[in-house]
Amino acid sequence: MEKEEEVRLLGFWASPFTCRVMMALKLKGVPYEYLEEDLMNKSPLLLELNPVHKKVPVLVHNGKPILESNLILEYIDQTWTNNPILPQDPYDKAMARFLAKFVDEQVAPAGFRSLVKAEKGVEVAIEEARELIMFLEKEVTGKDFFGGKTIGFLDMVVGSMIPFCGVRAWENMGIDMIPEEKFPALNKWIKKLNEVEIVRECVPPREEHVKHLKRNEERVKSAFKRQI
Repeated sequence: MEKEEEVRLLGFWASPFTCRVMMALKLKGVPYEYLEEDLMNKSPLLLELNPVHKKVPVLVHNGKPILESNLILEYIDQTWTNNPILPQDPYDKAMARFLAKFVDEQVAPAGFRSLVKAEKGVEVAIEEARELIMFLEKEVTGKDFFGGKTIGFLDMVVGSMIPFCGVRAWENMGIDMIPEEKFPALNKWIKKLNEVEIVRECVPPREEHVKHLKRNEERVKSAFKRQI
């Protein structure tokens, strides 16, 4: 690609969705300008680029905005073809997309919001979340990464959500959600992921992140109490 092309990323430092896009850009070696957003006071640029959802991340490539983190990952993979992110096999690619949607739409809500609300009790919420996470345990069993020998699309999606956001939030709540004896493959994968430099570079600083997650937990609890 030509050097003068413009690549900008609007994001939020603690967002797992921003984190996964940063991982993809770094894996591809794509230089980009990062613009930090204040989600309590969104910039005119963000509102202009994403008027529908008004959310980060937004990737801007030569003036054109691309929205939704997983679509951004696919766009990056198709635009910069070195170090492929998505599987090449059509079935494997479809399954990676399915599991990414499963993580964002089912695992993440069950592992945080449902747990904080604990409408059926904390223990029930934990078991329901573990049942969902077990699908990921089975998927990564026998592999170094979800993508095989190297990190790929699903590693970025799951990696931005569970080992950092999820585990840190669960620790805040005093919950060992994915004990090694129940999730050996997932724990092995998390250790491998932590060895990858581009992953470490994109992970939010632990201390600040834990405080942010705690504030989120309190907000969810407060909003839930107002509803009941």
